[in-house]
Amino acid sequence: MTGTARGPVAIVGAGYAGMAAAVALAARGVAVEVFEAGPVPGGRARRVRTRGRDYDNGQHLLVGAYRELLRLMGMVGVPERALLRCPLELRYLRGFALRALPLPAPLGLLGGLLLARGVPLGERIGALRFMRAMRAQRFRLREDQSVASLLAKHRQDGRIGHYLWVPLCVAALNIAAEQASANAFLAVLRDTLNGPPGASDLLLPRVDLSRLFPEPAAAFVEAHGGRVHLRSPVRDLTDLRSRFAQVIVAVGPHQLRTIVPALAFEVSYEPIYTVYLQYPDGVRLDRPMLGLDRGHVQWVFDRGWLAGEHGLIACVISAHGAHEALTHAALAECCARELGDAIPGLPAPRGSQVIAEKRATAACVPGAPRPDTRPALDGLYLAGDYTDPEYPPTLEAAVRSGLRAAQAVAEDRATARA
Repeated sequence: MTGTARGPVAIVGAGYAGMAAAVALAARGVAVEVFEAGPVPGGRARRVRTRGRDYDNGQHLLVGAYRELLRLMGMVGVPERALLRCPLELRYLRGFALRALPLPAPLGLLGGLLLARGVPLGERIGALRFMRAMRAQRFRLREDQSVASLLAKHRQDGRIGHYLWVPLCVAALNIAAEQASANAFLAVLRDTLNGPPGASDLLLPRVDLSRLFPEPAAAFVEAHGGRVHLRSPVRDLTDLRSRFAQVIVAVGPHQLRTIVPALAFEVSYEPIYTVYLQYPDGVRLDRPMLGLDRGHVQWVFDRGWLAGEHGLIACVISAHGAHEALTHAALAECCARELGDAIPGLPAPRGSQVIAEKRATAACVPGAPRPDTRPALDGLYLAGDYTDPEYPPTLEAAVRSGLRAAQAVAEDRATARA
């Protein structure tokens, strides 16, 4: 490959994938220039400003198994206090509570299920049998299928499915169990519920999503001789390809049609709606994260617990659903009503803000396209959560893809020098 042994590398997109690639290359002494269309880095997991206030465009949740993201966060100087680490706990405002015990897998889940509330003992024992069966299959099916069909096959579609498996599926894959890839779901179970101590811990961001990694990553890159250009959209690669021998394209798959038409493919997306409800400062939930199961809202997060934003409750609705037909005002009213029904005596909120990320994730369905990091175009590389060979479209998948792209760039530069 002519000209790839030296010179800076261009990266299109300053989301988690693009910034992971930039950090990995900068740490190797490779100069990078990152081009981002938006005013802040983060891509589809970023800070947005509206009505003079900052919000996240989605209330994301990390887990202890996100080892590459956590490693890079440490590398760029993100303090540990940026995340609130809690042992796995799924607690609903009504009906169900499970907390894994601090024991090696599978004993932690075993103990947690045996002590769980809201699900018959027979179904809890059945869940343990299900995990044992999946462990025997190395958490991989020969032929992929939907999560719903997998749960039905193993009789996990009762209350245990309603409170445990389906919410975990929607939280991790951002898609309904009837459409979700079982193999992607099993990869998550393998690395969390069956992982080493701490892998299933819930990590709740205490800072906004841009400050959690992309902005410190940008500072790291610039401290190592690179540059991050915000408000710098790339509409095609003609100019960049004339100036850079190697280009990493780290954008959403729908953007490939404009930037790299030769690599475009059909894709559907799943949304994430986050409805922020501002209550009086004294309103506080019992936990920083609680579940709801009788309406649109799936999880609620107390921003006072997390970021000192007292009285601010984030209601999260993942995947497609009837909520999309509502106006933002009607949806906010609906969320406030659902929360009020679950918490008697809760006052009415003083205000609301709806953030709808319509293209939060590519649909993680069986047979979904998984493009290769090295497409058949010399000096061009792909990164993005949708390129991961096994993981659902999570922040960890995005970071892994950026690391794979950076490794491919480094290998090709070494080959060019040889």
